[in-house]
Amino acid sequence: MAPQGKLDLDPQVVAAARRLAARAAEPIIEMARSHTTVSVERALLRLAGLTGADDEGRPWANHLADAVRDQVGLEHGVALPVWDALLAGPHRTLGDLAQAAARGRVSFRLPAGTDAAHAREAASAAARTGIARIDRRRAERDALLAELPTPDAADPPRPLVYLIVATGDIYEDIPQAQAAAREGADVVAVIRSTGQSLLDFVPEGATREGYAGTYATQENFRLMRAALDDVSRELGRYVRLTNYASGLCMPEIATLAGLERLDMMLNDCMYGIIFRDINPRRTFIDQRFSRQIHARAGIVINTGEDNYLTTADAVDAAHTVIVSQLLNERFGHEAGLADAQLGLGHAFEINPAIPDSFRLELAHAQLVRELFPGAPLKYMPPTKHMTGNIFAGYLLDAFFNLAGVLTGQSIILIGMMTEGIHTPWLSDRDLALENVRYVRDACGALAEDFMPRPDGMIVQRARQVLSESVELLERINDDGLLTAIAEGTFGVTRRPPDGGKGLDGVVERADGYVNPAIEILDTEDPHAHRTAAAAAAQEVPA
Repeated sequence: MAPQGKLDLDPQVVAAARRLAARAAEPIIEMARSHTTVSVERALLRLAGLTGADDEGRPWANHLADAVRDQVGLEHGVALPVWDALLAGPHRTLGDLAQAAARGRVSFRLPAGTDAAHAREAASAAARTGIARIDRRRAERDALLAELPTPDAADPPRPLVYLIVATGDIYEDIPQAQAAAREGADVVAVIRSTGQSLLDFVPEGATREGYAGTYATQENFRLMRAALDDVSRELGRYVRLTNYASGLCMPEIATLAGLERLDMMLNDCMYGIIFRDINPRRTFIDQRFSRQIHARAGIVINTGEDNYLTTADAVDAAHTVIVSQLLNERFGHEAGLADAQLGLGHAFEINPAIPDSFRLELAHAQLVRELFPGAPLKYMPPTKHMTGNIFAGYLLDAFFNLAGVLTGQSIILIGMMTEGIHTPWLSDRDLALENVRYVRDACGALAEDFMPRPDGMIVQRARQVLSESVELLERINDDGLLTAIAEGTFGVTRRPPDGGKGLDGVVERADGYVNPAIEILDTEDPHAHRTAAAAAAQEVPA
């Protein structure tokens, strides 16, 4: 067969790796299709327009889902009991119903016959309204990309420059994000407040008290999106917005991101399991729905394989990154994500004291690039071996930027020379942006000239990692993915399938389960509504 890219990978080995990943993923996909979670059900309520919280900050979506669960269970979903109660009156809106349910003044039932048909029709209409809004927001993004005057606004030079803002105060984040965009950032990520992934509710409103990050809320999404739209028009190029759809409320946060037109969301199939001790079953069920929403919204997901290399050795564990990427690809495709939405993650984390460390980094980065040619790969900077020597750190970040350009990475998160010392100052970010701008501009299309020697170290190392990946996938197929996670295969950490947080929120679907959002997302092409949505976006306010 013809050579495959610069590494001349054996296409049969590549195909075998994908087949094994698909086979390993299948039991997990079946589990996700046959179960629901409290967050999936709350996401339907949010999609249907339920917002707000009580005086103590507990969302009405939680109150309503909990009331249904307490009275009739969630095995059939919230749709039939909730919309049956709405149709029966006297409550006219989901908000009114949720507030009454929180006071114990609503009796829910599982309707049958004509009543069930009417409830299902009403729930479907409500879900359709929310999905139509997501379609309009996607169309707005398309329109902005076409509207901005810079000729390459829709397709700026690669790699895209990704920068994090993390003050804890959304009103401080906004000017910092706009300043970063003016200095060259293409993607602004509002990192979440520490521990939010462990909250089984989504906070409401604009927040000003996050720790090492800002809470992910619908209002914070709206405020930052509006601010970046303003600076996009000022600069003549579209600035992308990223947040985090992970943790116990992954489906809800994904829904809010779609409703408020975020562009990228961190959304990994195993990150929450390994690094936040969230139950594996809960995570896999939640991530399928969240990715269906991302597919419909045109959101690019960012996966978290880079994190494995912060706990495991970046050389010894390189093949676990490839295996996780192949699994993320399969899970993403099954949920409707196109290749152009699969921002698979990897990182520049090899100990720089190792001889030939840069050559090893190039081998790993080029391997990922060739295995996933259509994916907007997200390349993460060095963190594990940043010592506090800011001069060495700045040099190491330049090597990272060079590796990203040489191997054609799509998105690079800028490295900070003060990594691990303090939350970066604006001046630190400015120097980091200057570093990546210099490397990107000086190298230009240098990737075209980067041709590893066919029998050299880079090619041989890449082939070795691919071979080890196939071997690991074969073992996972023998034992099962949940067992592999329990044994510490990824990131060294062991997570049993029935351990961790959130398992009590997992529910097996009964015959007759109804979730109209899932029905719509399961049966419709997530990318087939863009023309109609574009026309609707001109007529209906968001």
